[in-house]
Amino acid sequence: MLVRLIRRYLRNYRLNIVMVVTLQFVATLAMLYLPSLNADIIDNGVARGDTEYILRIGGWMLVVALVQVVATITAQFFGARAALGVGRDIRGDLLHRVNSFSAREVGTFGAPSLITRTTNDVQQVQMLIVMCFAILVMAPIMCIGGIAMGIGEAPALWWVIAIAVPVLGLSMALVIARMIPGFRAMQERIDAVNRILREQITGIRVVRAFVREEHERRRFAVANDALTDTTIRVGRLMALMFPLVMVITNVTIVAVIWFGGHAVADGSVQIGALTALITYVMQILISVMMASFLAMIAPRAAVCAERITEVLDTETSVLPPADPIGFADDPGTVEFDGAEFRYPGADDPVISGITFRVTPGTTTAIVGSTGSGKTTLLGLVPRLVDATAGVVRVGGTDVRRLDPDALRAVIGLVPQRPYLFSGTIRSNILHGRSDATDDEIWEALRIAQAEDFVAKMPDGLDTKVSQGGTTVSGGQRQRLAIARALVRRPAIYLFDDSFSALDLSTDARLRAALRPATRDAAVIVVAQRISTIVDADQIVVLDRGRIAGIGRHDELVASCPTYAEIVDSQMAVEEGA
Repeated sequence: MLVRLIRRYLRNYRLNIVMVVTLQFVATLAMLYLPSLNADIIDNGVARGDTEYILRIGGWMLVVALVQVVATITAQFFGARAALGVGRDIRGDLLHRVNSFSAREVGTFGAPSLITRTTNDVQQVQMLIVMCFAILVMAPIMCIGGIAMGIGEAPALWWVIAIAVPVLGLSMALVIARMIPGFRAMQERIDAVNRILREQITGIRVVRAFVREEHERRRFAVANDALTDTTIRVGRLMALMFPLVMVITNVTIVAVIWFGGHAVADGSVQIGALTALITYVMQILISVMMASFLAMIAPRAAVCAERITEVLDTETSVLPPADPIGFADDPGTVEFDGAEFRYPGADDPVISGITFRVTPGTTTAIVGSTGSGKTTLLGLVPRLVDATAGVVRVGGTDVRRLDPDALRAVIGLVPQRPYLFSGTIRSNILHGRSDATDDEIWEALRIAQAEDFVAKMPDGLDTKVSQGGTTVSGGQRQRLAIARALVRRPAIYLFDDSFSALDLSTDARLRAALRPATRDAAVIVVAQRISTIVDADQIVVLDRGRIAGIGRHDELVASCPTYAEIVDSQMAVEEGA
């Protein structure tokens, strides 16, 4: 999975790869050549007292060292550039894929996990690519070349290298094998910490209102401690690697000096050759250590690559049509024909057998008890989810045959939980239509009953808004979300319980202002207050996901027991108040 992901994205950086491989090859050869030159100076220059020879070979050493430095730095430049580009491309593709997901796929992964995969997981893969460019070419050449050059300098001591390299490689393999499950658990623990932290920050008002700070603190502490314990376990293994490498390296160097000293004494090895051999042994062991370090990073990156690929390979359940067609009728016409929605594996559908029609210039209200499927029904129109049976048509065309952008361009949606983006009031309203003028924005705010409080703000339309709109009240947030839909001037308005945070007088003024603004559009309203929908052209009553009645207010009071019960319960509450 890791190799497939890296190959997929490195295709765009072939020139960088060629440059890195070539330059690393040159740098490694230069590094291998330096000990040989040093041995030559000792054996043929110092031993003979030939100053001219020493200076000439020393000059060559400086040139070779300079080539090595320049080649290494340039290779790192191209490698880092390619790695950062790959990280950018993966993050972009992840965001594009997540933006195509329906609510079903987002719910399956969870928002905190998607954030972790787009940030932390990509960073781990990116770091691995950087290390690959720095190590993957150099380590094998240095190891093989060091063995060949070392044996060539001191053939009598070949057996020291033959023992040290396998021992070091096997030791690293055993440690790394135990680290893989630890890295997998670490990423899962990071997901859990992000999820709980996001819940607590988002729901801070609820936590304080119910005096649950201590409970939430303990809940976070459990997840935090689990992450800490897992990280410590992996960290202990990582901490073990360096001392292990140093012990093996030092024992090997001592063996080379000990047995090499005897070889020098009996004349089978020269002093310069022994010095070069020590350097080559160091290079061999360093190359094995670098490869081990790469192998240490690879398991965590492999886990992250699996999680990234899982998102990239997940197809949305709301697929755009291969051959989209246009609207066959007025785009303000909405028709449900036996529509049903069922979650995968669920025994019962959320909604079933939904059949009714909405025409331009009319208002349709949807009422029902909590959990009756009102929001799900509304989500079928802009294809936030797709019907699992039946058909939903907009403009006389099945929404699954329409281009998603063309479909959503004629819809103005105000969700049940209005969300504002970080920025300004102006930038949030412009989400509805990016080319709207200030006059059009103020007109939308006036209809949404938001003009007064926006005008009183210090910077007016340029007043800063925090993420989620937490710097304004719930009612103000709802009215700004309504203005965002109004500035779009769509053919279809979808209001998902969008007036619940408004007082009765503001609600009445808003609905009165909406009538002329939406007179040519189809309006579908999910409502809780019966008093606000008595004038609707048709009211659809849902009960356990099915239509219990359709008609006007007076008709339903007389013919639909479910609707009559809702009316009676609200009247009783109002009389009691």
